Amino acid sequence: MADCCHSPAAVQNPWLRGVRIVPSPNCNARPAASVVDLLVIHNISLPPGEFGSGHIDALFSNTLDCAAHPYFACLRGLQVSAHFLIDRSGTVTQYVPLALRAWHAGVSQWEGRDNCNDYSVGIELEGTDTMPFTDAQYQALAGLTRVLQQQFPAITPARIVGHSDIAPARKTDPGPHFDWARFRASLVQAV
Repeated sequence: MADCCHSPAAVQNPWLRGVRIVPSPNCNARPAASVVDLLVIHNISLPPGEFGSGHIDALFSNTLDCAAHPYFACLRGLQVSAHFLIDRSGTVTQYVPLALRAWHAGVSQWEGRDNCNDYSVGIELEGTDTMPFTDAQYQALAGLTRVLQQQFPAITPARIVGHSDIAPARKTDPGPHFDWARFRASLVQAV
């Protein structure tokens, strides 16, 4: 992963250094006094199962040509984003400043609190529920997670979840091929 480590005063500089930046309009202010204390891991590919197309950037920036692929018809008018995407090569892209609320979780709840977008950071992994993620993605995810934990100390290991954990009736990602044990071990090893 590129060197995105910088001062833990994250929200003073909410764009990480050393990552690719593609600003998304699909964000807004977090509620007053929100404490960011949750990290949500997702997966995405557009079209499903295809990688490296640039369509994720287009979706998150509201420029997706919905006529470019039959699957995209169901995405027409959708306004979504995440704070970050880690592609198959491990490249990290940031779409939303950390101080703002990205629109990644949808209808969601964690530990009795609704609206997870209010108090979370969302990371998309380029992938599917049916395929393993790459070594480069695990390495980048561990590095990015450590940076986020420095900036938001309330994101403890117990507060790193999948989309399926906060919206179990609607979502399955990051899916059964995401190796939670490997990911959690990589965070412990780095300490």
